This record gives sequence, C-alpha cells and structure tokens, in this order.
Amino acid sequence: MKKIWITGASSGIGQALAIEYAKRYQHSGVIISLVSRRSEHLQSIATQLAEQYQTKCYTYACDVRDAKAVANAAQDFMAKAGAPNIVIANAGVSVGTLTEYEEDIAAFQAVMDINVMGMVHTFQPFIGAMKQARAQGEQAQLVGVASVAGVRGLPGAGAYSASKAAAMTYLESLRTEMQHHDIAVTTVAPGYIRTPMTDINIYSMPFLMDVNVFAKKFVDAVEKQKRFTVIPWQMGVVARLLRFIPPVLWDKLTRNAPHKSRHLK
Repeated sequence: MKKIWITGASSGIGQALAIEYAKRYQHSGVIISLVSRRSEHLQSIATQLAEQYQTKCYTYACDVRDAKAVANAAQDFMAKAGAPNIVIANAGVSVGTLTEYEEDIAAFQAVMDINVMGMVHTFQPFIGAMKQARAQGEQAQLVGVASVAGVRGLPGAGAYSASKAAAMTYLESLRTEMQHHDIAVTTVAPGYIRTPMTDINIYSMPFLMDVNVFAKKFVDAVEKQKRFTVIPWQMGVVARLLRFIPPVLWDKLTRNAPHKSRHLK
C-alpha cells in the first residue's frame, strides 16, 4: 500500500497529481493525504477519488506557512497510516513584485514563506519516521516543486524567481543530506503548465502543457527517482541555454519583458 502526502492539493498541479496517483495505483492500493488551505475543495477531491478509484484519502486544511499546523497534520496522518512513502511539497504562489513599492514587501514575504519555508515545514515532520521506514525496506522519497523561473531572475518576478532558485538550492542540499539515509530527493522544475496560476498570465507561454499530461510525466520522474527534472523537456533545453547567457545580454533581452500582476490573492 503506497502512502503519499501532497500539499497544494486543492487545485492545479496538486489536484492533478492526486488524481494521477489514485488512477495509477487503483488496483495495488494507495492512501493519499490532501493538504491545502481550502477545506471545501479538498473534501470534493477526496470524494471524487473515493468514488472513481476507491482511493482512501485524508484531508488537512492548513497553511504551509504554519509549521505547527503542518506538523500536527503530519503526526495525525502517521498515526493513522504510518510514514508516507512519498512527500510532495507542491504548495506555491506566484505574483508580480516590484522592490520600489513598499506595499510589495508583504508579497515578497508571503512568496518566500510559502515557496521556500513551506517546503521545509512540509518535509521536516516526516524525516525521522521515513528514516526508520527506509531502514525496514520501505520506499522513502521527498519531492519538491521548483520552477524554470528559478534559473534566471525575471523582471517583475523578483520574489517568485528568488523563491524558486532558493527551493532548487535547498532541495540539492537536502538531497546530499538524505543520501546517508538512502532517502531519495527529487526536484521537479515545471515550465508553463495550464493551471489557475498560469491562466491569469497575459503574455506568451512557450511549450504550455496540460496539467494532466504534466502529472503523468511528474509521477514517472518520481518513480524513476530522478534527482532533477524539467517538465516539459523543451523547457529543460531552454533552462540550460539560459544559464549561459551573459548578464549584459540578459539585461537587453528582458528590458521590455511583460510583468505578472502584482496583486497577491
């Protein structure tokens, strides 16, 4: 029986992952924990998975910025189901930010707290139990969702780009730490995925991928225990090229780039 914990599960990538795991392990058995701030959405998804795939779900309405709330939810899940095999830190937000505006400071803080510290809060309560489970031969894997946006700083997205760059570096550090305990750590860096988060973008999104297609490729990468992967692969090529663009050229290329809305919901 596979046990999976997913944050940001009430919509977008998180919801698609829950559906994909329920579908993929319908016959072999899976328990999924759905975590998000929106309890009504979680209950709806849990009901859908139970009816369509006979999947047992536990739902937890909490904010990943609240370390104590996440820890309490983790302890409740482990008391009922045991240590999870896969923990997916997917919760994240994207919003335009400009340092020149004092009112954007709160948005900077929120993005960093959710996208970076939320990942730490998600993993921390499980590591001890996962070490023990791994020592007994159980699968143990931590998965973090970063973004291609973390490869280079994008104009109008200082908070988001910085948070995803920090997430990638954090996950790499975590991977080097967890190798001593044989716990896999996977970093998934999405490109443009069709979700409510990207639906509001008013600019062109190359290689835009349907979220359900993305979820299948995501789960495939996790099953292969890849250390780092970019989905779709075309954005992986773009990401590698971006690393080699000289700063002076990058400044020219991004001079008139469109900005995301500055209003954090």
